[in-house]
Amino acid sequence: MTAAAQPVTAGSPDAMDAARRAVRRNSWILGLLAFLVVLLVFTKLIQPNYGPTGIQGLAVSAAALVLAAVAQAIVVISGGIDLSIGAMIAFTNVVAAQAMLTADDQTGVAIAIGVLLLGMLIGAVNGALIVMTRVADIIVTLAMSFVWAGCALLVLSVPGGRADTWLTSLASGSVVSEWLPKPAFLVLLIIALIWIPLRRSRLGLSLYAIGSDQLAAFRSGVSVGRTKIISYALAGLFSALAGLAVTANTGIGTPLPGGYTLTSVAAVVLGGVSLAGGRGGVVGPIIAVMILAVIRTDMTFLNLNSNLATVTQGVILIVVVMFGSLAALRRRRA
Repeated sequence: MTAAAQPVTAGSPDAMDAARRAVRRNSWILGLLAFLVVLLVFTKLIQPNYGPTGIQGLAVSAAALVLAAVAQAIVVISGGIDLSIGAMIAFTNVVAAQAMLTADDQTGVAIAIGVLLLGMLIGAVNGALIVMTRVADIIVTLAMSFVWAGCALLVLSVPGGRADTWLTSLASGSVVSEWLPKPAFLVLLIIALIWIPLRRSRLGLSLYAIGSDQLAAFRSGVSVGRTKIISYALAGLFSALAGLAVTANTGIGTPLPGGYTLTSVAAVVLGGVSLAGGRGGVVGPIIAVMILAVIRTDMTFLNLNSNLATVTQGVILIVVVMFGSLAALRRRRA
């Protein structure tokens, strides 16, 4: 006669061990989250009036950057890198703004859906070129960044167009509480609806597999080429979402790419995603974007040169890369 299985309670040794393993597994993300909280406390100290209005402005300015970081994270997890994200954001931004110039709100919804499909298409083109030519991802996407930037200038040579009212309304207001901005809620909801099912699916496992070891993934039956194309198509989708976020925020189309590409790479590295591929997620890069945005905000409050924010971002990137390299070297020696 066998003993009945005992349930695992909150205070049981098994539960404690599971909690410790979870903390160790997510220690980097927890550290980033703690650092973000410290930064927000520091922001409140140097600017006592900083409150819901400041959080609203932070969410609006960071929405496109968060989506760009998620786009980059998906590609990096699959073992690649995309230097055309900024150009794709600019292209989809101007296409949306120009198409909505004479459209009503009902047509504007269809335009937004079309822009998302356009983003997936141009992302898939990037991936297909990489797979067919077998040229390094960094070279192909760098070249394609000029192509998509040129297409943006063909659509709008100067800032113009407009955003529908339903789209601009998404970039303001709050949900449930004044401390939860609507842009932050919508961006996190969209990411969760796409990433969580993807992460748990066969496709998600394939993305991590080809990022860890393409040959092993191929021998396990994974279609490496198709999976890589899909990863770039997903990056294009999130870039298009970022383009719509820019349109909603500014109300117009801007053909020149911003600093989205380099910021997305910095956020991916700071967020704990391995540049070698196969390790990481999207939560870390999202928190990393918020950290970089708060640092920039604090420098504004301190009346420091805004260019120092870029310098600080570069220093943080170097420190994190060096720390990661030393940690990897220590693991290999162990």
